Amino acid sequence: MTGTTYSVPPIPPDDAHTTYVDAGALRIGVEYRLLDTAELAANYEGDQMTEIQDALDGAVVEDNGASIHVLGREDGHEYLRFDLFEQGPHYHYIDLGGQEQTIIDFDRVALGEMLPWAIAQLRNRVVPMLKRAGGEKLAREVEAHAGPLHDSLAEVERLVKVAQAELAKSKR
Repeated sequence: MTGTTYSVPPIPPDDAHTTYVDAGALRIGVEYRLLDTAELAANYEGDQMTEIQDALDGAVVEDNGASIHVLGREDGHEYLRFDLFEQGPHYHYIDLGGQEQTIIDFDRVALGEMLPWAIAQLRNRVVPMLKRAGGEKLAREVEAHAGPLHDSLAEVERLVKVAQAELAKSKR
């Protein structure tokens, strides 16, 4: 299996800064995120923070970008996350219990920019990805009724581009 599995849950979406799009059996959130040491410390403590610090091996965390959160509409659980970060883009499989996640680094050299790739995964590979995250029932529902998901992806992509434009504007 690829990626690194952590026994800590992901930092939850900040609903005040996340725009959600209904996508049939899924609910997709788009959020602009800043990830740094202070954000980690605000969300983790004790053994969880120790696990994260061990994984970082002294590296300073300072990154930002849009996140695409893929949640089950009925259960509200986040199964997948695509972090389109500037420095370290990656994606997550979040187990059904929400207490473990596998993070996989994104290779821009091999795969190009992450936004088109992420949208393609949502369009063509979300069913097996949901299954890997433990969402077999949800995957069957999405597979049976994929139209609403496909119809929502243009809006998801638009929201990500708006978030990215805001970032670019703030750097001027």
